Amino acid sequence: MMFCYQCEQTAKGTGCTVRGVCGKDPEVAALQDLLTYALTGLGQVAQEARKQGISDPKVNHFTAEALFSTLTNVDFDPARFVDLIKQTVEMREGLKGRISGASFDHPAANFTPASDQAGMVAQGEEHGLTSADYSDNEDIRSLQHTLLFGLRGVAAYADHAAILGYQDEAIWAFLHEGLAALLDKGQDLNYWVNMVLRCGETNLKTMELLDKANTETYGHPVPTQVPLGHKAGKAILVSGHDLKDLAMLLEQTQGKGIYVYTHGEMLPCHGYPELKKYEHFYGHYGTAWQNQGKEFPAFPGAILMTTNCIQKPKGDTGEKIFTTGQVGWPGVPHIWADENGHKDFTPVIDKALSLPGFTEDEDKGSVTVGFARNAVLGVADKVIEAVKSGAIRHFFLVAGCDGAKPGRNYYTEFVEKAPADTVILTLACGKFRFFDKDLGDIGGIPRLLDIGQCNDAYSAVQIALALADAFKVGVNDLPLSMVLSWYEQKACAILLTLFHLGIKNIRLGPSLPAFITPNVLKVLVDNFNIMPIKTAEEDLKAILGE
Repeated sequence: MMFCYQCEQTAKGTGCTVRGVCGKDPEVAALQDLLTYALTGLGQVAQEARKQGISDPKVNHFTAEALFSTLTNVDFDPARFVDLIKQTVEMREGLKGRISGASFDHPAANFTPASDQAGMVAQGEEHGLTSADYSDNEDIRSLQHTLLFGLRGVAAYADHAAILGYQDEAIWAFLHEGLAALLDKGQDLNYWVNMVLRCGETNLKTMELLDKANTETYGHPVPTQVPLGHKAGKAILVSGHDLKDLAMLLEQTQGKGIYVYTHGEMLPCHGYPELKKYEHFYGHYGTAWQNQGKEFPAFPGAILMTTNCIQKPKGDTGEKIFTTGQVGWPGVPHIWADENGHKDFTPVIDKALSLPGFTEDEDKGSVTVGFARNAVLGVADKVIEAVKSGAIRHFFLVAGCDGAKPGRNYYTEFVEKAPADTVILTLACGKFRFFDKDLGDIGGIPRLLDIGQCNDAYSAVQIALALADAFKVGVNDLPLSMVLSWYEQKACAILLTLFHLGIKNIRLGPSLPAFITPNVLKVLVDNFNIMPIKTAEEDLKAILGE
């Protein structure tokens, strides 16, 4: 029986046991569990190799890619997992051959995968989250799984950075150390608390590295108006998170009479100077990932999924959708990178040219993006003065993931009911609950500031730290409250980063993670005063002291 509870929408708030709410079937779930098990073995060998001065760049990046593929809504193709499991073991054995005087007693460092997919599925069923691989103590098991899910988030961000040529040995070292530690049942609760906080610390380094990769490659985002309508003509829709995929596609579609649109978390890409320079990079279509079922069939062009958030294609979507990077769906054509990282998007372009495209222009208004740390801190003096004068009473970071589960309308209501002398910072796809609302401005400072993608939580942290420095107070003493929504494992990694930074009083919803036991939750409450959301009215009143 499968068991998965890594996302917010897990069945009955306890765990998916028949089929994933995300659409993951038991076969894929078992293969993901076996890949995770194989990666713990690779982590053990890579950690020992590093002690002997051996760090293999291919092993490092592969570890992130493979771990990323186990994230929610990334890869649903069982054949891809079979290949990843085989590659993991090949790399493990290759590293062993370069190590001297070391032996590995743990089964994960020595197991041999079955010769076929069915055999691997059977093996995977023996190594799931409820297996004896993990501690019998439910609180320790909770922290082991928290670490695993945090590592998956770190891996996603590290992969994005590595694709742009940015890597950090300290990040790779912790990924391998964390993987190697996962199945260590001899450690106490304090050890695991420390490990999850170290994961948060590593995620901060990773988000900083990715921020550097994105901004040094494509420039610092600038405030940019993005049309929500469309232009008459052929069209390609790009969803996911990866900037390099979008950049390559924009270059390859130049002069072909095709307009490129963003979907989901690709919206902030319009703010990057090196991407917005393309005249055919036009606007944004649709909203968040969970609305693909109704939005994608209505799109009259080709669709490219670059990272996580894919759902089962509906209607005629299966005839016009492509995947690339770690994302995959059985039967959907995949665009692979060559050894230099280049991708040929000709199949996507040809599909777009064969489809009708939009028949006429349509104006649906616009939204403004590009308020990353560089843009906000560029007007920090105005912001600080507005706070000192009382024009801005409070900042709210209303950010995180969106999802289909009931309860997320809370975030819309929160933003709508926030007083006119407050400013809303937002990032990630949770903003699609309110991204097109006109909240006005305070002395020329927009009340709604879109900081960017989920990984741009680094920008939000830097803005908070800069404000704290300006007012000579700690971050927890700022007129700033974090009201977060979570869905998958990148959100878990970001939350661990906030804990590492000592940030308190976070409101989290729509529900608390199923993998957090009551005792672990008590530790979080006692140390960080984390709390579940209530109603928008109650939380606003509590925060503002009204």
